[in-house]
Amino acid sequence: MIVRRFVLDRKEEVIVKLVKELRDLFKIHVLEEEGETGQETVDYERISVRHKIDFGAAPSVYTELIAEDETGEERCFSETGIARQDEKRMAAIHRLVKRNLYRLFCTHFSMPAASWGILHGVRPTKIVHRYIEAGLNRQAIIGRLLEDYEVSIEKASYMTDMAFRQRSFLQTSDEKTVSVYVGIPFCRSRCLYCSFPAYILPESQKLSVFFEAWVKDLLAAKAAIKQYGLKVQNIYVGGGTPTSLSNLDFERMLTLVEEAFYGSCTREFTVEAGRPDTITPEKVLSMRQHRVSRVSVNPQTMQERTLQRIGRAHTPQDIVHMVHLLRENGDFSINMDIILGLPGETRWDASDTIHQVIALNPDSLTLHSLALKRGSKLKMNLKDYELPADDEVQVMFHVTMNQVLTAGYFPYYLYRQGYMSGQLENVGCARPGAESMYNMQIMDEHQTILGIGCAATSKIMNFRTKRLKASFNAKDLDTYLRDVELYTIKRANLLAEAYGKQGDGKRVD
Repeated sequence: MIVRRFVLDRKEEVIVKLVKELRDLFKIHVLEEEGETGQETVDYERISVRHKIDFGAAPSVYTELIAEDETGEERCFSETGIARQDEKRMAAIHRLVKRNLYRLFCTHFSMPAASWGILHGVRPTKIVHRYIEAGLNRQAIIGRLLEDYEVSIEKASYMTDMAFRQRSFLQTSDEKTVSVYVGIPFCRSRCLYCSFPAYILPESQKLSVFFEAWVKDLLAAKAAIKQYGLKVQNIYVGGGTPTSLSNLDFERMLTLVEEAFYGSCTREFTVEAGRPDTITPEKVLSMRQHRVSRVSVNPQTMQERTLQRIGRAHTPQDIVHMVHLLRENGDFSINMDIILGLPGETRWDASDTIHQVIALNPDSLTLHSLALKRGSKLKMNLKDYELPADDEVQVMFHVTMNQVLTAGYFPYYLYRQGYMSGQLENVGCARPGAESMYNMQIMDEHQTILGIGCAATSKIMNFRTKRLKASFNAKDLDTYLRDVELYTIKRANLLAEAYGKQGDGKRVD
């Protein structure tokens, strides 16, 4: 839809953001905001949205939408929503603002219903977990998702079943149980779609400076775990591509991580081995010796022409060789990732890729939908690449998911990102017993995660206040190296607040 002017009566930041999410969802282009003021053909000269919000005992939102065409004729539509008794007031108002407008666009402007409705956040299953904790059964939860969030029956059913499946895993964690994320922000090259704060592996002097700061970060986290009597359930070494390091540096890194965090309660130790051009027999041996239990191999696609197009310095056969190397030299649980919607690919490419991946018999796999992120080469040069249309990506998802389910894998966690192809989600699937505990814990956000390294985030759960607070390490490498002690202090203060004796959460200055 092309509109010359879009007028919103309320200026609160959160409402402006919610309305913008819907405009992006329905691809509503506003010429005035895009700096186009000529005689372009438009669907409407003006769309005005007004809200009347009742903040009373039973909060409600009345939304009115007025559409003016090129002749000056106006059409007016309205929708009213009332909060549920178990909703927090402001959360309910924000939900109704978005749901009302969503319904108006779908009902009166023939906008196609979105499978995820008005849900936009990264972790939609958190809503289901809240419903489960409130005592709702499966059917009641699905009904709430359909009515309150306009989620499709397909997505409502599968995310609800997924949340119930997660419960037994999440309940293995108590107040003193934590996970540790270790970030190694280096790669051998940068992929076309990548927006992660990953840097090309530097020369030895700069790498030594990095490890000097990184060790300070690691030792501070180790000391805090000991101070508060915390138990490390999961360790996740990510990046970047940690296996980009030399054999010697990789061995040194794993030695420090194992010594600092691996204990009697550790259940899972994952290393992202990402790309086969970074793996060696020596690194596989290091992982085995340091008790790594899970390795993530990320082919992204098994189409050689696409690998070249997106800047991956390996072939499909290199992926096969890497999986065989891991199988022959260790008892690792192997995860494999693919991306749907890569430039130039079709549903047949996606089907062939997942067929080849399943033939390698991974223990788990993750279906990602391409996300167009700011900072990526792809986003900055979109005109140079032919991307599959949203409906084609949706077909890719259904084709590959059917093959995954047929092969005996079950969805066990999911998350969403902005600007995802097909308005889809990233979903992890595993054979029973191969589910990643870390993936479930980080998505549920009910467990403390200590983040170490450039761009790492620590999320500290305060079980007294039932609130989670985050501390972010700098994404810029030089800033992280300069200010690493400040980041360890911020993390220490949040830990003291959450785990120190009540009234004795001493700050570090």
